[in-house]
Amino acid sequence: MLILSNSPHIKTKDSIAVVMWTVITALLPAMCYSIYIFGSSALYLYIAGIAGAVLSELAIRFLFKKTITVYDGSAVLTGILIAMNVPPSAPAWMVVIGSAFAIIIVKQLFGGLGYNIFNPALAARAFLMASWPLHMTTGWHKFANGSVLSGSVSEFFGMPQAAFDTISRATPLTALKEAPQIAENLGVSIQTINDMLFSNEVIYSLFIGNVGGVIGETSALFLIIGGLFLMIRKIISWHIPLAFIGTLAILSYIYYFSTGDVDPIKGVLFQILSGGVILGAFFMATDMVTSPVTGMGMLIFGMGCGIITFVIRMWGGYPEGVSYSILLMNALVPLIDRFIKPHVQGVK
Repeated sequence: MLILSNSPHIKTKDSIAVVMWTVITALLPAMCYSIYIFGSSALYLYIAGIAGAVLSELAIRFLFKKTITVYDGSAVLTGILIAMNVPPSAPAWMVVIGSAFAIIIVKQLFGGLGYNIFNPALAARAFLMASWPLHMTTGWHKFANGSVLSGSVSEFFGMPQAAFDTISRATPLTALKEAPQIAENLGVSIQTINDMLFSNEVIYSLFIGNVGGVIGETSALFLIIGGLFLMIRKIISWHIPLAFIGTLAILSYIYYFSTGDVDPIKGVLFQILSGGVILGAFFMATDMVTSPVTGMGMLIFGMGCGIITFVIRMWGGYPEGVSYSILLMNALVPLIDRFIKPHVQGVK
């Protein structure tokens, strides 16, 4: 049989389902480790996120009398990413609502997969942050002796137990943002807090994954492994992750070198490994629908994400800026694609 189609005539074995389930496979190591670290609460949130996204897509597609598309894995991936963007102790009902918002409002009302302007999971995170900020900023896991931020090493940094307990209840980025207030309230120097946050122990722990944060920030190691897997499978390219992480690294080095408060190299590692940088750079900023189509456009997109993340972290009201940086750059993608076009060969 002959197939009649418009050019370009490109054949590939990849499909939407293959791409989506491959990304889910790449996330499995980080998912399993987060369940190991945070326990059954993380598992329940994953289940809630997936169930909320799949059921919402089934309902809205049925209501609009459109083809059921839940088998392609896009709704499952959205539910997983939403769960990865909430604290381990967040209520399951909140994750279900966030998944419904992502699928119905951000994805399907814009026309379905391929037509949404913003990354659905990140838009849902912003929605949850605005609606239930207490749940989104206080539901952190309470580690025992398994975390470098536990009381077992408090004496090493020369801080009273009360100060150490205050810091260990927050994420590293929150502790860094609130360091002046913590120092004033508990009678310790800011330099002492910096020495702890930028210590080898904390940086190693950020890499392995036994510090506070949202579920998806658990382990930079497993997220990097998943990201490299996607690159090898050619599901994503290197442009956005390298531009995002590289820009943040350069700006962080310049900042810490100029201030002289901490070792610039440790400052760079802290900024890259903490928060949602690795998750965002490899798994969310690279979303095919909401990112540019050209290599140069991807580099500009990634650089913009890195700049905005750095600015929000250093001078913004929130300790983290990854999600907002990607959403803001999502809005600029049509403009980037319009002005960054490949050169047409053979034409003056």
